[in-house]
Amino acid sequence: MKKIYLLFLGVLLISCGEKQTKKKNYNLHDGVWHVALQVQDGKELPFIFSTTKTGIEIHNAEERISVDDITIKNDLITIKMDIYEGVLQGKFTDENTIQGEFIKESLDRYVPFTARFGETARFPNAKVEAKANVSGNWETVFSPESEADRYIAKGIFKQNGNTVTGTFRTTTGDYRFLEGTLNGNQLQLSTFDGAHAFLFTATVTDSTMVGEFQSGNHWKEPFTAKRNETYELPDAKSLTYIKEGYDEFNFSFPDSTGKMVSLTDEEFNGNVRIVQIMGTWCPNCLDESTYYANYAKDNPDVKFIALAFEYAKTKEKAFNNIKRLQKRLNIPYPILLAQFGTSDKKKAQEKLPMLNHVLSYPTTIFIDKKGKVRRIHTGFNGPATGNKYLSFKKDFKEFVSTLQKE
Repeated sequence: MKKIYLLFLGVLLISCGEKQTKKKNYNLHDGVWHVALQVQDGKELPFIFSTTKTGIEIHNAEERISVDDITIKNDLITIKMDIYEGVLQGKFTDENTIQGEFIKESLDRYVPFTARFGETARFPNAKVEAKANVSGNWETVFSPESEADRYIAKGIFKQNGNTVTGTFRTTTGDYRFLEGTLNGNQLQLSTFDGAHAFLFTATVTDSTMVGEFQSGNHWKEPFTAKRNETYELPDAKSLTYIKEGYDEFNFSFPDSTGKMVSLTDEEFNGNVRIVQIMGTWCPNCLDESTYYANYAKDNPDVKFIALAFEYAKTKEKAFNNIKRLQKRLNIPYPILLAQFGTSDKKKAQEKLPMLNHVLSYPTTIFIDKKGKVRRIHTGFNGPATGNKYLSFKKDFKEFVSTLQKE
């Protein structure tokens, strides 16, 4: 009898122990969540997401990014970006709070974050009336004191009360949809798209800005800007060109099946060809690929070929990223793997030695029916640039139509 009692007591203790260690199941509350990435100097890089029937939507000004690949197990949550390799991985500390990291594995980058349910303001502490109006165009210089890192940009902003939206255009692309506030004379702008996390802070007057740009928790640089409504960046068609001594633009890189593809292949002969230098990790390339995919479907006689420069550590991971992008955007043209393990532009230029440099992802080469390079367009002005994006589309259609008629 004593043995039976001890056995029963042991089972009871084990059972109680199981109940004590059982983890609580959590779910994302329906509504708005505020996420703050912890970047340098104690600053927070905020963004907002709201829940949907299938996942979440990330908000950046008028942009909405849908994310459906979400896994919750007990108190652990993983939010995987649809196209980019970025992952938000965290743990519920209570029903309204998640703590974790934004992870980009191929780059070994980890940014801590805290997400809280119910906070709808991107910058919740911005409650001081704006002391200036930043609407308009701004002539901007990043890293103005560094000869090696210095580059120019054009700020384009709209302000309504304390709320500010807009972007910075550079010679290589734009910083996409920025959103934030002017709190007194302190400008705060941020964006998060699953690939990049950007924070811009500045002290402003009606005619000047002095500030700092942070990318994640790994990069920061100063910038200055002055109001200049007539300011324009250099022509994107003048920055990259074919070097002397080269008669043509050509390459040979593999597709996802291992087949080597070259511009001299018979399928491209006699057609206008558009070569896109890009990466699946690049938001400007995503904007450009979205436009090109739609154009290619409507104009099958124009042959698009993309050359992907991937920082994924293995060829398999690089091709997985390419396949994911092609499926997500329904891209009808081939994306070849030009390089993996690094997206360094100097290494990319070694792969394409006929170019004076690879200055930007993306870069587009326009080739006529006879195989002659007729134009090289550096960078891409995406939807966040407003009229510049519309003018790009108009110019693209007109120029390609001219090449087709020749």
